[in-house]
Amino acid sequence: MKTAVRNYFVFLARSASVAFEGDWRYFTWIGVLFAICLLGLNAYSRQLSEGLVVTGMTDQVSWGVYIANFTFLVGVAAAAVMLVIPVYVYRNEELHDLVIFGELLAVAAILMCLAFVTVDLGRPDRFWHLIPGLGKFNFPGSMLSWDVIVLNGYLLLNVHICGYLLYCRYKNTKPAKWFYIPFVFIGIFWAVSIHTVTAFLYVGLGGRPFWNSAVVGPRFIASAFTAGPAIIILALQVIRRFTTYRVPDKALLTLRSIVQVSMLINLFLLANEVFKEFYTDNLHVASARYLFFGLDGHHALVRWIWTAVTFNIIAMILLALPLSRSLKWLDVACVLAIIGIWIEKGMGLVVPGFIPSPLGEIVEYLPTWNETAVCLGIWAFGFLCYTFFLRMAVPILQGTLNKSNESAAAPAAGIVSVKS
Repeated sequence: MKTAVRNYFVFLARSASVAFEGDWRYFTWIGVLFAICLLGLNAYSRQLSEGLVVTGMTDQVSWGVYIANFTFLVGVAAAAVMLVIPVYVYRNEELHDLVIFGELLAVAAILMCLAFVTVDLGRPDRFWHLIPGLGKFNFPGSMLSWDVIVLNGYLLLNVHICGYLLYCRYKNTKPAKWFYIPFVFIGIFWAVSIHTVTAFLYVGLGGRPFWNSAVVGPRFIASAFTAGPAIIILALQVIRRFTTYRVPDKALLTLRSIVQVSMLINLFLLANEVFKEFYTDNLHVASARYLFFGLDGHHALVRWIWTAVTFNIIAMILLALPLSRSLKWLDVACVLAIIGIWIEKGMGLVVPGFIPSPLGEIVEYLPTWNETAVCLGIWAFGFLCYTFFLRMAVPILQGTLNKSNESAAAPAAGIVSVKS
């Protein structure tokens, strides 16, 4: 037992040491991310000192860009399952190692989700109220308590699966299926549940008719399975460009097919929502009218939503055309899809639900510079985590970092060599 524990800590130490090795481009990237993290931390310190008054949120619009990012990133985390299903359900061995990259992205996304929820709290020091036994958890009546369970549970599942598979690869041993396969299939169900529960947070608020639609849950899943694999495609392209790890074109084209179908479904569900809102033309259409066309001279979100719709349509067209089989155009389509869905699920969903208020007030919201700096800091933190995760995982998957050569630290420096 002691030997096993010692070997595991040696594995962690070796992996961590690799994360701090690289050329000047790697350290420049890390340095830039770290500087943005410090900028965000400074902005958050100001928010802690002065309160949420430094944000653009008000009594009327109490959820802003923090919750918008949270909603988007929950979908990114859930999308890791789109690599898991082809491998473990349909036995696509070409994607086997790439599952780890998707699940590491899920870990980084969940960490960002938890950070965005934390900065959205006016008194984060009172988080202990969410801990069962210490605080009043309000389970199962509160959807927030469900969200705490599914997010943290999904984080633990992905950490266990990735950690175990990488450790087995490090030791050059075959992983015991009973120790991780059941968690893989639990994770498939859990991935759908984390974004469904997030959707129910909105749907369950009866006083906000803009969110009271049964199609919100399916829309969340469709958009997640578009943006998440799109981010994974871009990440795999970076891995191919800057490391010696071989990512097959077929794997990228498989992910393209997933993004292609999901984008079509996402736009179809959005069109259903628009039809429902405007064809009935009842009193509850005010929020949708404010979002798409402006209301009583207020139109802060109109440019946002039409930018999102335009980007999503262009991405859908590119993905539908054979042109996107070229990886360059596939990258363009993925970037447009990610930006479009971020706006659609963020500023296009969260904010208009509060406008007008139940009393008919129209108080517009736009994020302040302080909020923006905090958001940039959290995103930089997430990219930093994912960069470190990939830096540790790639050499293990390549076989250049393993237990048999743990005494030779020198080869580690060239594990993820940059292509000339």
